[in-house]
Amino acid sequence: MSRREKAVYLTFDDGPIPEATPFVLDVLDQFGAKATFFMVGDNAARYPELLEEVRRRGHSIGNHTYNHIGGLRWSSWKYLYNVHKANEVLRTKLFRPPHGWMGAAQYRTMRIFGYKVVMWDLVTRDYSCRLTAQDVLDNVKRYARNGSIITFHDSLKSIDKLRVMLPDALQWLKDQGYEFKRIED
Repeated sequence: MSRREKAVYLTFDDGPIPEATPFVLDVLDQFGAKATFFMVGDNAARYPELLEEVRRRGHSIGNHTYNHIGGLRWSSWKYLYNVHKANEVLRTKLFRPPHGWMGAAQYRTMRIFGYKVVMWDLVTRDYSCRLTAQDVLDNVKRYARNGSIITFHDSLKSIDKLRVMLPDALQWLKDQGYEFKRIED
């Protein structure tokens, strides 16, 4: 995103799930922050009330495939089918490939069908069992800059770290003068 604007784009991948997404939404509300949630279609289908709650609170929705499948293992058409299946639930043109993996043909196919592929420049690694909550916070402090797309995860792997560090990360970003923005569909 633009480096001229003092703003960051918060994103959350892999939800929605009841063990993490409500907490994330409440913390975002505390800071008046908007974010983009790249949801797994299967999770959104299981928890439609969470999908609608994310929308109701003014956040953007993105597609993260139906089954969190990696692009390098699937043909372009099977991959696109999985994305379209998720989109029956999610209704969005924003797309992020799980793990950031997709082939050039898949990328072109996604663009032909009107999807806006959104990657990141700062993945916090909040899912890593090798990092502490402080390590994740340090990643945010070390790598955030104007226009950063910051990736967190509203998932079971991340929630223990998020509970500790997400409020501190948002406070630090706010103290640095960053505005929180969502990626528009």
